[in-house]
Amino acid sequence: MVDQSIAGAGTMATASDGDRSGRARIVILALCLGLAVAVLLSMTSGASDASAVSVARDWLLGAAPGNEAMSARDRLIVYDIRLPRVTLGVLIGAALAVSGAVMQGLFRNPLADPGLIGVSAGASLGAVSVIVLGATVLAPITSMLGTLALPLAAFCGGLATTLVLYQVATRRGQTSVATMLLAGIALAALAMALTGILIFMADDRQLRDLTFWQLGSLAGATWQKIGSVGPVIVLALAAMPFLARGLNALALGEATAGHLGIPVQRLKYTAIVGVSAAVGASVAVSGGIGFVGIVVPHLLRLAIGPDNRYLLPASALLGACLLLLADAVARTIVAPAELPIGIVTAIAGAPFFLWILLRKRGVIDL
Repeated sequence: MVDQSIAGAGTMATASDGDRSGRARIVILALCLGLAVAVLLSMTSGASDASAVSVARDWLLGAAPGNEAMSARDRLIVYDIRLPRVTLGVLIGAALAVSGAVMQGLFRNPLADPGLIGVSAGASLGAVSVIVLGATVLAPITSMLGTLALPLAAFCGGLATTLVLYQVATRRGQTSVATMLLAGIALAALAMALTGILIFMADDRQLRDLTFWQLGSLAGATWQKIGSVGPVIVLALAAMPFLARGLNALALGEATAGHLGIPVQRLKYTAIVGVSAAVGASVAVSGGIGFVGIVVPHLLRLAIGPDNRYLLPASALLGACLLLLADAVARTIVAPAELPIGIVTAIAGAPFFLWILLRKRGVIDL
């Protein structure tokens, strides 16, 4: 009986719309197909002459004798340069979108987003600290941790920001939306100020890297980078679907969720750690990519409802699709140069966020 109550908690608010589980399954299947198309499009977008057909033939034929679907040059570009970039884009897009969905469920408000409320800024501060101070003040730590130093620093920065934000915004089990937004802005401003001090201390080489990195980019993706942050993102993504039933129950309020048998405090801390790990690892290798975490869950919530059992996997798929498409646009719109992907997501996401604010004015009025 308790399980049935928890499973239905996420859809009670939209009971008049009927059961959306069938539609959700269709949408998830369509997103799986869409992700395959997005991967193929991203693999074939750019200076290489390799077409989608030739890449698909090469995938199917592999090392079969007489396989000349692609030249050696195109195969090098596709598999050694673009494939790591596509893999990283899928991981980061899924991580940011699912993190946004989890935070919206945790705060019970569709305006919550890791970038909007300062989590990404905190993760950026941790990553910039390692980039600028890794060879001096933090040299003992970076030498001991090696390639794990950057994602761990970003994770710690995101975790610290999230914990502070939750403590400030939550009183007597209730989260104030206005306090959450204002505290997030303040924490983001503080993190950005400290990041600015570190940038001021950086040398010319570090400064050029940081300037481009802060705008967000998948350029420079390598299998080594994926090996350092991929396991963290995959573990976080694998753990978050287990929070779905608890987040559904949390939509009814913390007291009700507790009566339904949900360990509310453990749920909250697990969600916070998972989001911090996913966002921190993503920021460590891609820089700041905004609006994915707020746009994707909101679009899906309109389409399939708020049931997190379907919302979380659908967010992972749509987030990966959108980030790959944004990366393809960033690589081709000003070719042969490359536009930072954070600019593309901001141009597309900012108007959508303003639309959400207009629809939710009654929620955020002070």
